[in-house]
Amino acid sequence: MVVNVPALITLIILVVAVILLLFNVTRPDLIALLVLISLGLTSVITPADVFSGFSRSAVITVMALFIMTNGLYRTGVTRWMGERLLQLGGRRPWRLTLTVMLAGAVLSYFMNTIAAGAVLLPAIIGMARTTDIRPSKLLIPLSYGTLLGGMATLLTTSSILINAALRDANYQPFQLLDFLPVGGAMAVAGILFMTFIGRRWLPNRSPIDRYGWDARYQSGLSDLYSLQERLYEAQIEPTSPLVGQSIAASRIGETLGLSILAIERGRQTILAPNPDEVLRLRDVLIIVGRSERVEQLIELGVVIEAESDREDDFSSVAIGLAEVIIAPRSRVVGQTLKQINFRQKFGLTVIALWRNGRSYRTDVGELLLEFGDALLMHGPRDKMRLLQAEPDFIVLLPEAGEAQRPTKAWLAAAIMLATLFVMAAGWLPIAEATFTGAMLMVVTQCLTMDEAYQAIEWRAVFLIAGMLPLGLALTQTGAAAWMGQGLIQAFGGWGPLVLLAIFYLVAMLLTQFVSGQAAAVIVAPIALSAAIQINASPYAFAMAAALACSTAFLTPIAHPVNLLVMGPGGYTPRDFLKVGLPLTIVVFSVMLIVLPRVWPL
Repeated sequence: MVVNVPALITLIILVVAVILLLFNVTRPDLIALLVLISLGLTSVITPADVFSGFSRSAVITVMALFIMTNGLYRTGVTRWMGERLLQLGGRRPWRLTLTVMLAGAVLSYFMNTIAAGAVLLPAIIGMARTTDIRPSKLLIPLSYGTLLGGMATLLTTSSILINAALRDANYQPFQLLDFLPVGGAMAVAGILFMTFIGRRWLPNRSPIDRYGWDARYQSGLSDLYSLQERLYEAQIEPTSPLVGQSIAASRIGETLGLSILAIERGRQTILAPNPDEVLRLRDVLIIVGRSERVEQLIELGVVIEAESDREDDFSSVAIGLAEVIIAPRSRVVGQTLKQINFRQKFGLTVIALWRNGRSYRTDVGELLLEFGDALLMHGPRDKMRLLQAEPDFIVLLPEAGEAQRPTKAWLAAAIMLATLFVMAAGWLPIAEATFTGAMLMVVTQCLTMDEAYQAIEWRAVFLIAGMLPLGLALTQTGAAAWMGQGLIQAFGGWGPLVLLAIFYLVAMLLTQFVSGQAAAVIVAPIALSAAIQINASPYAFAMAAALACSTAFLTPIAHPVNLLVMGPGGYTPRDFLKVGLPLTIVVFSVMLIVLPRVWPL
């Protein structure tokens, strides 16, 4: 028996890459680049093919869509669309769920899924406030709505990558509207399911309903982040060396990881004290932090009171609390608040961080920031509004920030619509059409060139460019054909529909842990090879793989939009599984019914 060494090497590289991705050993984009280098060093693919991913039309299309989406955002088009859609919500829970999901689905049909979620997030928080409903009842529907809307369009990353696999196999690629019949049916079914059934299984743990959004929003936030469990009062005694020192000079925050929310000085209360504020005898410090850290202040001549029972003494007309989310493509990911000098730069104190269903209230400044982190900030409200202009953060204030170039809104909308029309008509290849639209956004000053560079999710670009040669290697070495043959032998006897269902399930499960982008590159060549071997429609198998890579409902890491809502919704990973599993079954069933009728096997 002759051993196909290049195919064997390719499979080994594939298995190692999947393991690294599954266990989150390092960043996915770095893993993709290591895959690329490994394929080159082992001569599995030619030197020309090693870096071919950076010049592929799929990568150009993804970059162009990031730029166009940002142009719509900066001119206020997406915010205007989102607000108009959300105005239809009313006050009934089912109608609010339906409105939120439709808004997410409509926006994600025209733009990047993550951007659609980020645009709507502050508005939905405001909607929750005015309708006295918990954000946890609306934010998973937002996430799932954007994912369902992405199923109906070619303009999602996984669909673009599946298209690239079709082109590599010398098949005519999908056009813009080809996903609408099947993906649209799945989206409608998913939205209806969540509206009338799934929303009942959404978590109901947020304590904000006990306070009411309008009357006690600040107290609700403090309770949501469990500040009462870490809130202490500390009085400065005559023997304390802190007397006469400024807060900055005392290094209480830097050395102990504690946050000072307020200072009580006689009958005066100083909220969000400035670092230059000088501490005085008998000052009472309102502190957030772990008990063992607070007790270390005793050595500095401070008397620690029992845990404070105050609820809302640290807010006023000018000072308050706000939630802030780390934005998509944020430059602060991987850095700490101390490293970016957040306190000095923005004049706000971060007193808690919500991540993976847990609130962190000590050493927050030392934690490496991750996308989707929710930060609870305390300070002047005008500073919070200024923070809204920063692209690295999403401030969840009820009032939305102003568009930077509202006079260009009509132009940005016209460019986007014209691009979509050209793509739908087939006048230009998709990559050329989207790249032309992106350049028109810059030329017409809907956004600047620097903003265009910042709009691109470079991690995603390098992930895609690094993984595309793996798909090429799977095809060229025969590894895809070998794996396809194995699946045919195992399941082919049940017919092409069962085999198609198997590929869907495999791609869907991979997506939950390694992202839809990586799953699309891995599964597409195998699915196409299997379809060819059994004389089935490669388009049906490619469509199933693309839709599966958008079925990212089971885990928060399956798609960045899930991580985006996890913090402000106060969700745990179990919440996504509880609601996402039945939703996955619904859309999977609809796919098995509709897809063979639109794309006969």
